[in-house]
Amino acid sequence: MESARDLLISLARRYAFGDVGALASGVVEKAGDIEAACEFGQRLLSLDAEDFAAEARAVPSDLRRRARACTMPQTPREQPRGALESLRPAYGLLLEVIAVRWHRRELSPMVAAIHIASEYLPLLAFEPVLGNAGDPARWPEGLTAPDSRFGVIGDRECDHTKAEQSAVNRTLRVAGEPAEGWRAYFDRQHSQVAGALATCVADCRSPCTAMDWVRADRRDDLALRAGVALAFAETPLVRLRHAAPVGHGFGVPSPEEVIEAWERSRTILAKNEVGAEASGDDGFPLPGLPALFSAVAGAPVTPSTLLTDISSHLVRLLQS
Repeated sequence: MESARDLLISLARRYAFGDVGALASGVVEKAGDIEAACEFGQRLLSLDAEDFAAEARAVPSDLRRRARACTMPQTPREQPRGALESLRPAYGLLLEVIAVRWHRRELSPMVAAIHIASEYLPLLAFEPVLGNAGDPARWPEGLTAPDSRFGVIGDRECDHTKAEQSAVNRTLRVAGEPAEGWRAYFDRQHSQVAGALATCVADCRSPCTAMDWVRADRRDDLALRAGVALAFAETPLVRLRHAAPVGHGFGVPSPEEVIEAWERSRTILAKNEVGAEASGDDGFPLPGLPALFSAVAGAPVTPSTLLTDISSHLVRLLQS
């Protein structure tokens, strides 16, 4: 007969961090350490970007450091810069979360993670030319060069929506705001800035000088990768979010519907060499998704092992 400890170990191996944390008290020693580690793991799995880098003494420092690399700084001057330095660790975590949710058949949160990935994907494309992942404290001066319409609210020649114009205007000054304003900007507007940047370089019908700071020999490549990022946001896979409880309806997509939507998405994306990187089969639940993110980033992006390593750490605590 399976003991209570064996059950907790089995749950930990299935990434059921919330269940393990709730059941550990009174069953095993060091329940406090286990609960803290479970909370840490659950924040990672839930993509709780404000809190999952919080201190947890029961969690090895290496795991805390890797989690901090995936989170946005909570003040304009916070160091290190985490996901504003590079989004590749965060996208590695997103891929791992997507895989775990798939294997647990938790398709609504899986689709939500895919939607998050689509919103910030343009910044992954811009990272090689910016030297950071879209840090508002380090925007290039060229964005606001003479005759640039970047962040000019109400300019009718600019292809940005009103919401994007407002977000872009805010991003140019948010680094000087208090911490509360900084966090509010990231909650509501930073993803719109990502899309606005991609529009500037890949889809603007009346270009201004906002992108003249990009080296001429890199513009075509950036435009191609940013264009694929914009296209990904409009694919059938990402649009599944609007059919899930985390979107605007009450239906939950089935595994078959997710795979079918991804296959249609791959066909759409394969129109150029960057999008065609998603055509292969790499063993990922959505075959080719890591390759697509890597192609947009211009650098390798692979699923992280943060959740796996938290699971292994919990198993060791439970067995001790």
